[in-house]
Amino acid sequence: MNCTSVLHQIEIVVSTIIQICDTLTDEDLQKRPTPDKHSIGELLEHIAVICAADWRISQGATLAEMEDFYSSVSYPTLDSIKAGILDNFAALKHNYMNLTDEQLLTETTSYWGNTCTRYEWLLEIIAHLYHHRGQLHAMLVHCYNKDPKVMLFE
Repeated sequence: MNCTSVLHQIEIVVSTIIQICDTLTDEDLQKRPTPDKHSIGELLEHIAVICAADWRISQGATLAEMEDFYSSVSYPTLDSIKAGILDNFAALKHNYMNLTDEQLLTETTSYWGNTCTRYEWLLEIIAHLYHHRGQLHAMLVHCYNKDPKVMLFE
């Protein structure tokens, strides 16, 4: 089983998120279009940890382990967000490229009870990234009239 094509698509989504970040300023990170929902910065911080967090989930991390992980990371600036996105993607790619077919087909269960093969978790990761990239784009365009003019798909 080969993960190369899925990882390539994740690389595209990561690249477009970085391009969107390049249209922002650190001041934009404080913007919160909906009260009691994530600010742009909080959403980007979440995006920055997806590859690392979801890898841990695919390995069967417990809720306590995930809470510890989330509390240990912070990306307060655009530069740190972009570095986090790229570093966490590089680690994810390395981890997945070193899995055997048997490991890719092994089922693991998340702390909330969802069971998938590790390959299916990789598909979940790409869906997760696309979802939040769409949220970010919509926040910028519809709430702040700030179209990043980034081609979102090849």
